[in-house]
Amino acid sequence: MLNKIAMSASVIALMAVGSAQAKAMTPVTADEVVALQKAWGEGIVDIGQVFTDGGDYRAAAEEHLKKFYAYGEEEVLFKPTLANEDQFRSTFEEALSYFVTGTVSEDKGFAIAPYTKVRWENEGTIVDSDSAMSMGNYYFTRRTAPRPRLNTLLELNVWVTVS
Repeated sequence: MLNKIAMSASVIALMAVGSAQAKAMTPVTADEVVALQKAWGEGIVDIGQVFTDGGDYRAAAEEHLKKFYAYGEEEVLFKPTLANEDQFRSTFEEALSYFVTGTVSEDKGFAIAPYTKVRWENEGTIVDSDSAMSMGNYYFTRRTAPRPRLNTLLELNVWVTVS
């Protein structure tokens, strides 16, 4: 099971991080990439559900970013799929804006659409010891709208905290 994950991508950058202790590399598996993608998609659905229920969706999005993205731990390369004017999000606040609106004027709140399901179709995954790269499409199902298909390219690096 992955303890720490860093994924930087043209579409999404995901990371589960803890403290900035010494890190020892551990092999990544294709199954772990799929599990990470599934968990990320479930998080997007959860943010939308919290929004629909009138809850603190911003806090839910912040937790999602902290769980899956490396902001504050590593450099993150994040190119949101639906961003056109301000194409890259190098800070936590810019990424949060993409998910739930905020500091970037073009953002409409991607994660508060809301979606009921995220499905991944990987064209392929390349595993190389402590990193993996996956490319394909992911599909977002809404309650009332057509399902958008988005392209994805993910690079995954794994760290395990050494005590």
